[in-house]
Amino acid sequence: MTGVAGFVAPRHLQAIRETGNDLVAACDPFDCVGVLDRYFIGAKFFKEFERFDRHLEKLRRRQMGIDYLSICSPNFLHDAHIRLALRLHADAICEKPLVLSPWNLDALQELELESGRQISTILQLRLHPAIQALKEGAAGATARSQVDLSYITTRGPWYFVSWKGNEAQSGGLVTNIGIHFFDMLMWIYGAVRGSKVFLYENNRAAGLLELEHADVRWYLSLDPLDLPPEAVAANQTTYRSVTVGGEELEFSAGFGDLHTRAYAKILDGEGYGIEDARPSIEAVHAIRHAPVVSPGADEAHPLLSRSR
Repeated sequence: MTGVAGFVAPRHLQAIRETGNDLVAACDPFDCVGVLDRYFIGAKFFKEFERFDRHLEKLRRRQMGIDYLSICSPNFLHDAHIRLALRLHADAICEKPLVLSPWNLDALQELELESGRQISTILQLRLHPAIQALKEGAAGATARSQVDLSYITTRGPWYFVSWKGNEAQSGGLVTNIGIHFFDMLMWIYGAVRGSKVFLYENNRAAGLLELEHADVRWYLSLDPLDLPPEAVAANQTTYRSVTVGGEELEFSAGFGDLHTRAYAKILDGEGYGIEDARPSIEAVHAIRHAPVVSPGADEAHPLLSRSR
């Protein structure tokens, strides 16, 4: 595993263990990785990527090579770490986003074909029961759906000093955080037919996605001032809301085992690959490079017009 000291790594460690597999080695430039003792106390750990690479290559040459490389490293390293997996004759399991630029997907697809190995990504919201139920309901709808997406997850000053606050390394707020929800909504309502961006700052963004079967007003924020009063009163630092036709979709629970379910599908040969990831990567790339425009009537998300 690469990026084992990161936020999402414990979910992957749990998934590896719960699917009956073993972690052979892990790498991260930061050494706060005591979490390994909870899951795989015998795993080799490397702070230097070059030594990690050498160790895995040595195992391969001894006919003890790894089967999978799990990639939890910063977004801008995903492409290189996927390539490492293929060089080691292993499959790659990579967190979102697979890459930051859509054209990198084409190069990885060529390498995937040449190597005969598989590149899979974690699109865990597609496995949430409430999301799957929404997709089933949308399949029978005759009218366009009107969707409001609100996601506020507060972050302190550290975030903007870290790689996550560096758009060249993370892709910015829309790519690092928003891509989870954009993939989910495009999976349900179809491909992007149009897109407008009404706000684009390092800690807030908003716009409109016109999908095949839905219009999605979206608002993403890291700013605690955007938390609704009920969340503040409950001491919540994150607020997640998806409304369809004015009705709230309840999916606050059920997240605990989604990575394990994703791993199980990958191990069964049913994981999500490059073409599954492509639409959302193209969408967020377009948003990052779109001009900011003024919203028309009924296009603006309610939070966008709230006084600051």
